[in-house]
Amino acid sequence: MFLSEGDNLGIFLYVLLLSASYYLWRRWNANDNLSTADLAGKYVFITGCDSGFGHLAARTFDKKGFRVIAACLTENGAADLKTAASKRLQTVLLNVTDVNNVRLVAETVKQEVGETGLWGLINNAGLMGPSAPTDWLNIEHYREPIEVNLIGLINVTLNMLPLVKKAKGRIINMSSIGGCVAICSGGYCPSKFGVEAFNDSLRQDMKAFGVQVSCIEPGLFKTPLSDKTKVWKRKLDIWKELPSDVRKQYGEDYLAKDAEKKEKLIRRFQNTDLLLVVKCMEHALMSRYPRIRYSAGSDAKVFWMPLSYMPAVLQDYVLMKNKVTLADPMAG
Repeated sequence: MFLSEGDNLGIFLYVLLLSASYYLWRRWNANDNLSTADLAGKYVFITGCDSGFGHLAARTFDKKGFRVIAACLTENGAADLKTAASKRLQTVLLNVTDVNNVRLVAETVKQEVGETGLWGLINNAGLMGPSAPTDWLNIEHYREPIEVNLIGLINVTLNMLPLVKKAKGRIINMSSIGGCVAICSGGYCPSKFGVEAFNDSLRQDMKAFGVQVSCIEPGLFKTPLSDKTKVWKRKLDIWKELPSDVRKQYGEDYLAKDAEKKEKLIRRFQNTDLLLVVKCMEHALMSRYPRIRYSAGSDAKVFWMPLSYMPAVLQDYVLMKNKVTLADPMAG
């Protein structure tokens, strides 16, 4: 079957329209960044700079000429960062769960930035917390990641918000694909779902002030936060404290089988290039039109994000494939 002249013309116009759209999109993106002159000397405050995304982001934005104020949890983390950065970069010690510490650091930043305000606030500090079946955990296991990843993030934002409003700047909140689909049990995913909600309400509230708010949703990345040895050890410690009837329900070989499944998942999905996340921060910080959400990592784009849009029954089917079949759920 051959196409008619009308069909050929339609296809030609369709291809022409796509080509023109792609050309305009490339032109628009080419002129998307603010000029270096506009950004020179602007202040950026980043939490969680001891290692991982925060450490790399602080060094990257320091090289680009920003006045980076990097918040580290430990003195060793701050010292390592200062060694790797220019003299322009400043460090402060910050525990985002310490209300007085957050308030005092905000006062220090206010004195430093003065009337120019704070162009960028990057809420990066976070931790994994225990990842184990729900019936293994107590409320303290949940409290730890929620206090750091959500309450700490909110408190830092509230204290820095007047400075960001003054600069009509940018707020970048670190969420996770675990804030879109519950990829594991424990407090990590609830904390990140909370970040997503806070990010949305903050974005809406800040529109009138010219403040842009973005959220980054990385997939699985190899960082100290997700160190598999530490995650497994915490799970083992919790297992040792479980009642005997719960251990019978799961089976004595549960941990070994679970570790094997997690290892397969890591081999299949884990990203090692942390710059993929920092590039998202960079666009949110330097673009004229930052995106509302950024997915970082091929696994996030191709697998986790599409899965998050699926019906719950399909999500459960896919995610349950990564869970170990229990030995005897009726034991005890």
